[in-house]
Amino acid sequence: MKRKKYNCPVELTVEVMGGRWKSRIMWHLRNKPYRYGELRKLIPDITQKMLTQSLRELEEDGLITRTEYQEKIVRVEYYLTEYGESAIPLLDLMSRWGKDHKQRIEKIELIEKMSD
Repeated sequence: MKRKKYNCPVELTVEVMGGRWKSRIMWHLRNKPYRYGELRKLIPDITQKMLTQSLRELEEDGLITRTEYQEKIVRVEYYLTEYGESAIPLLDLMSRWGKDHKQRIEKIELIEKMSD
């Protein structure tokens, strides 16, 4: 199997955790495990196909684990792995930056509105 060459570490990080869904899934799993249906409710704009695909890719990359509980009705939960937990500081920084950026945008919009 041929490995892809990465020109910078950010490129690899974005490939593994990037996109519209993976970091959001990991953000929710950072505090506790969730079942598939719970994740669908937490991320209402994700399609079933994309959630399934993103969960599989995160599992393949070792960031989450899928645990099946053999009960009367099989229950499946998704958890961050120890390796996945190592990304929590990055997710926290992304969250903080997003909040700051949102405030910046709101200030700019307010100033533009006042100057009209």
